[in-house]
Amino acid sequence: MGRIKEFSDEISNLVESVRDSVVTVVVEAIDPLSLIEAPVRGVGSGFIVGDGLAITNSHVVGSASNVRIVYSDGEVGVGRVLARDPYRDLALFEVDRFGARYLRMGDSDRVRVGEVVLVIGSPLGIPGPSVTMGVISGKGRTIVASEGRIVLEDLLQTDAAINPGNSGGPLINMVGEAIGVTTAMIPFAQGIGFAIPINQVKRFITLISRYGRPVRAWIGVFVAPLTPELARMMGIAERKGVIVVRTIPGSPADDAGIRRGDVILRAGGKEISTPSELRNAIEDSIDRGVIELEIVRRGSKRIVETPILIEEL
Repeated sequence: MGRIKEFSDEISNLVESVRDSVVTVVVEAIDPLSLIEAPVRGVGSGFIVGDGLAITNSHVVGSASNVRIVYSDGEVGVGRVLARDPYRDLALFEVDRFGARYLRMGDSDRVRVGEVVLVIGSPLGIPGPSVTMGVISGKGRTIVASEGRIVLEDLLQTDAAINPGNSGGPLINMVGEAIGVTTAMIPFAQGIGFAIPINQVKRFITLISRYGRPVRAWIGVFVAPLTPELARMMGIAERKGVIVVRTIPGSPADDAGIRRGDVILRAGGKEISTPSELRNAIEDSIDRGVIELEIVRRGSKRIVETPILIEEL
């Protein structure tokens, strides 16, 4: 009983230390298909990451330029959307409470399967942070969102309960760091939810600082980590890199001859093993306009130089 009480107190203290950094995000917009100009309300969560700055999901804010914010103490404020990236499902917004406590961002690359985590947010739009607990049940997951228009890669999977309204809230580790942004749940399954790794949030903010806006740099491939099991199934000798699962017709990668089943070992001179590492290498090569890839096809290695397309978001 003593150990259970200690663990319970640890969780309660942890929640108390981070709850003031979590906010409810309320978005009102006019439905263009409606015959009357009645506002459509959407509710999600967010969390403060710096002085006057907070993060939520892109799909939470939609096309809104301003949102209402409900702080943990019930005070209502106004937030201004500064940037959004639907391909990462992230949005950065300004809050009107400066000096508010903000969440430390951890290192999602160091997250381990089985690690205990908390989901904190405003399920069903009820203000005042609600908490669920679970574990990291998987890493490197890929899901298709927005009716097939967007593919979210390299997600964290958790069995902590996620409900409507949790989107945009933080996934917290046991030292009070945000290691992810809750983004989706599987409605027809129990115990399967997903979060965007916090290192993607850091890169999102870095790109905004560098270019003044979020940008999408891409070459036109979707990839998955090449696990030993997958390599054996496909008869591939390589045991590292990422495998191409789809090439977009007419994209730079397609024009360069990259095909499904190719294994990308290096990008921009760096070894890669996850989709996010490939994306990071592409973004690091934006100023060059091209990226050099080392690929393997049926045991034969070759170097391919692929142009980078830049899309302003």
